Amino acid sequence: MIMPFYKFRTFVDQNRAIMATRIPLAERLRPRKLQDYVGQQHIIGEDAVLYHALQRKNIPSMILWGPPGVGKTSLANLIAKELGRPFFSLSAIKSGVKEVREVIDKADQLMNFNQEQPILFIDEIHRFSKSQQDSLLGAVERGLVTLIGATTENPSFEVISALLSRCQVYVLENLEAEDLIGLLQKAIAEDEFLKKDNIVIKEYDALLRLSGGDARKLLNVFELVVDAAVPYNTPITNDFVLKQVQQNMARYDKTGEQHYDIISAFIKSIRGSDPNAAVYWLARMIEGGEDPSFIARRLLILASEDIGNANPNALLLANSCFQAVNVIGWPESRIILGQTVTYLASSAKSNASYEAINKAQALVRQTGDLSVPLHLRNAPTKLMKELDYGTEYKYSHAYPGNFVEQEFMPDQLQGNKLYEPGNNAAEDKLRLSLRTKWKEKYRY
Repeated sequence: MIMPFYKFRTFVDQNRAIMATRIPLAERLRPRKLQDYVGQQHIIGEDAVLYHALQRKNIPSMILWGPPGVGKTSLANLIAKELGRPFFSLSAIKSGVKEVREVIDKADQLMNFNQEQPILFIDEIHRFSKSQQDSLLGAVERGLVTLIGATTENPSFEVISALLSRCQVYVLENLEAEDLIGLLQKAIAEDEFLKKDNIVIKEYDALLRLSGGDARKLLNVFELVVDAAVPYNTPITNDFVLKQVQQNMARYDKTGEQHYDIISAFIKSIRGSDPNAAVYWLARMIEGGEDPSFIARRLLILASEDIGNANPNALLLANSCFQAVNVIGWPESRIILGQTVTYLASSAKSNASYEAINKAQALVRQTGDLSVPLHLRNAPTKLMKELDYGTEYKYSHAYPGNFVEQEFMPDQLQGNKLYEPGNNAAEDKLRLSLRTKWKEKYRY
């Protein structure tokens, strides 16, 4: 029997009301034990350092560094549960020195009653100021708490050196496609709400593409799509996913995850030499209240990675911008950022030096620790001199043009060329100079 339309409409509205009020799927699917944790086997797999530390019930203070939605908060909770320790959690966005000190006082009281050392988890620790981080330092040094900080930003920039030196940094990676698909299948099979519905996923590509390796984002999108599919018994396809996300973009972006899409568009606009788009995305970040230091730091990386030796002044300007922004702050920093962004976007581009270090690291991983040639070795002792350390080295400044041809690579790697200058005016000059010196190596 076909349901009358008005009843069907009521069913849809009621279903959506339930979907809107219940706990989000990402939270419902949060792992309850370590065995349920998805991904990051390089950290918690059976041969990993953190796994062995958990087996010994003795973990260091740590910083979990990785992109959003890869399980930093879940891992911190699971560590505390695995060790049976008291667990305190603070968000750097909502908490200040007062809240940190309150937690430390509670930890001190627990220690006085011979309780287990508590774990203090601080989400987005990169947003803590120096004074806030200083307030943590004493508690970590005294062993009152084991600190677990989570950050999406490079901790060497954002965490004070004294605190960072007392923490082990673990790098979390984006989840693989198989991990994300497994998460969706687990949601359909085990979630208390979804397992009651007839959910059919015919295509995964759009869901995976929209997630960007972020499990939380994936589950948010999936819940949005299921909300639209279930009442009509519609199978989930790529076209259906994209249509629903476009129609419900406000709901999809309400958690602020669009932040990462905008910075991506910003970087790609500069890399693509479009100053108009670049300054537009800059304005979007400024109007959205983005941290100017975050923007300036990304420009500093881009100046080397995407411009490099095509225009060495780009790195100098980006560094000056980074320093100025940290001194001046809003709103005047927008002027400095605007100048730097338009300059970098308009500049010649080259990723040759970036490619060179990638090739060099790959070569090191492939060939291992090769011996330094004898003529390049330092000879501070008599024995080393007797062993001919450094005897055949040719001092470049003693030769015409401050150059003499000799081999600087390990014997097994002689003749390797890792740096190939880009095709631009500045690097064409470098190529000509290298060709004059090294002849055949840079002839083509």
